[in-house]
Amino acid sequence: MAIPGNLLAAATSTMDPSYVGWRVRSNATLVSGTGGRVGPRCLGVKSTAAAGAEAETVSFYPVTAGQVYYAFADAGGSVVERIGIEWLDSKAVPVGAVTWSLWTMSAMAGWHRVSVAGVAPVGATRARLVLASAQTTAGVSHFWENVYFGGVIRTLGNLMPWSVEATEIDASGWTAEVNATVSRQVPAMSWPVDAYTAGGHTLAMTATAAGNAAVRTTVRPAVTPGTECMAYAYLQPPVLTATAWIELRWHDAAGNQIGAQRSVLAAPGTGMYRQRASAVAPAGAASCSVAAGLDGAGAGQVLRLETVVVTAAPALAPDSVIRQDAATFEQGTGGWTVSSGTATLARSTPWGAAALEGSYALTATSPSATASTLRSPRVPVTEGVNWRLTTGARATTGTTTSLWLRVRWYDSTGTSIGLSTGTGYAFANTGWYWMSTDAVAPAGAVEAAVELTVTASASASVLHVDGVSLRQVLPLTEVATTEERGFATVTLRELILGYTLTVERETPDSKRAPVRGAAGLIVDQLITRELLVVEDHEIPMGVPVRYRITMTSPSGARSTRSTPLVTVSLPDRNEVWLKDPGNPQRACRVMVQRAPDWQRPIEQAVHRVRGRRNPVILSGRRGGMEGDLDIWTRTDEEREALHLLLDSGNVLLWQAMPGMGVADMYVQVAEVTEARTGGTAAEPWRSWSLPLTEVDQPVALGVNGSGGRTWQDVITEFATCADVLAAYANSEDLLLDRRRG
Repeated sequence: MAIPGNLLAAATSTMDPSYVGWRVRSNATLVSGTGGRVGPRCLGVKSTAAAGAEAETVSFYPVTAGQVYYAFADAGGSVVERIGIEWLDSKAVPVGAVTWSLWTMSAMAGWHRVSVAGVAPVGATRARLVLASAQTTAGVSHFWENVYFGGVIRTLGNLMPWSVEATEIDASGWTAEVNATVSRQVPAMSWPVDAYTAGGHTLAMTATAAGNAAVRTTVRPAVTPGTECMAYAYLQPPVLTATAWIELRWHDAAGNQIGAQRSVLAAPGTGMYRQRASAVAPAGAASCSVAAGLDGAGAGQVLRLETVVVTAAPALAPDSVIRQDAATFEQGTGGWTVSSGTATLARSTPWGAAALEGSYALTATSPSATASTLRSPRVPVTEGVNWRLTTGARATTGTTTSLWLRVRWYDSTGTSIGLSTGTGYAFANTGWYWMSTDAVAPAGAVEAAVELTVTASASASVLHVDGVSLRQVLPLTEVATTEERGFATVTLRELILGYTLTVERETPDSKRAPVRGAAGLIVDQLITRELLVVEDHEIPMGVPVRYRITMTSPSGARSTRSTPLVTVSLPDRNEVWLKDPGNPQRACRVMVQRAPDWQRPIEQAVHRVRGRRNPVILSGRRGGMEGDLDIWTRTDEEREALHLLLDSGNVLLWQAMPGMGVADMYVQVAEVTEARTGGTAAEPWRSWSLPLTEVDQPVALGVNGSGGRTWQDVITEFATCADVLAAYANSEDLLLDRRRG
């Protein structure tokens, strides 16, 4: 898959089928290597003498002075390497020095990440990438693959700016707090090929003397009291026995620290491990910060951090009321207690030993073959509503263990007013199981607690629990219409992760057509989240439609759902929709002046045989419709919107109401005529002639969208509205994050 936002061509990024996008810069010959990460090939840069070897991109890439640009690549070889950005003016003359990354700290034969970022200097209009490796003998090859150049790639929703999330330019987003110095280092670190937010530079905290050491962020983004936030970072401890931690801190309007939540890493080794800390912003909280450190560090020991994020804590399941710490146990037991029995509770250890979500689980150890009840912290609920408790669990002893799921209800005074009947489960082996039970909150219930009663059949039995959620039961499938914009919204809940999904639109004549999503038509697409909301902008006008949803398990078993019938209509039968399937925000509703007189062309060869009256004619297949659609735009806004729709030259969808003698049609629009309709110069009406050619429905085209970006991301990335206006040409570019240059 292409790296989102990459200015490099696919072949230049992946080296497949060859390295045509690269050329020698110094002391090298280029070869096509094997064993690539994205595809079968990679770029080999072989030294021709006992000196460093360099390669550079053949093409230049447009940049805008003052903007930050980012580059990374995966490399492997027997020597250290670095990557650079060379800035050029409009005549391809270098502007200033090459912006280089630090050299990697050690060589690594396996694939590892190198990266660099910098601000395009004044006068720069172009840039190219430079790959450098420090060979000391001739004939040594260094390998490169998975190359990116473009804007910064940051974690969506991160409250921290990119200068804190990544240290690709400098470490100015951090400061030493106690017994530490702050620097940047580039260890040879392997990341998944699609871990695009992970770079080469890491923040390095070095303990100046023996004892506790800590660093903290210099930036404090704003927060709202009562909001649950989550901080996480990849931590690399110096030794297995090190006590490394990350801490989410709260500050009041005066900057005073008024709370903190620390999360200690139970490291299984000395690699990079993601550690989370989550908490609810207390009353009086105005901002937050992140700190990290080592307890009992030795002098000179180094803690490295990568991809530092603070974000609104995501619910484990859509609309779950269980807090992150009590649902995933990433920083401890999450406030769970043993309300009866002899079991003891702890967080699983080490990192990654037991988990369904995240890296840890709740561990309940029963010293004897008895029953114990585990209770969560109380959470707010609504009376009279059906609630669903879901959790994952596994018994690790190999003996049969039973688990009973219930919900305990509390009134406004905190008094228990009942316990749900619940559902019991038995473990047949040591694998993970997903289990659930439903219960209606009784009258007067304002809070609830999850209760898990575990019965061990042997002493020293261990049960792991993870992924606990409690949520209101909502319809599995909902559909709503938005007639003023000509689309229907389909909401799908409780989809099964790992299954494939097909969403089809069904008309009364039983004809079905797949619905378009972000990755194209939704046909056998892998389900990666429980909740999916799809806007169907290709729903036919004035026709009752239902949606049919099919989920298929890896073994081939199928389950189906369907929605009630809905209809989207045009209020004026003389109007039609013109839509770009990939950019529904550009849809235009216009008035028809005259429908096309259709032609259907055909390729024919006429052979007149001497002595015969009639010719021999060889015909191809008759083509689709061709004709001119004449329309009016009635306002300047309609005219500008139609120009925007037509500018791209994309395939369009033309939709009219039934009874007009025209079925929905995908078309290409040729040369357009825009004419005035007479009257004064201020008359806004325009007469348009759109030459249409019928084409096939685009199948792989996905619906463009913000991709998860929100206004919070804009606020984090830009200091002022002027900065936003300088970065984006229009509101659509802001929506799609298409920056100038």
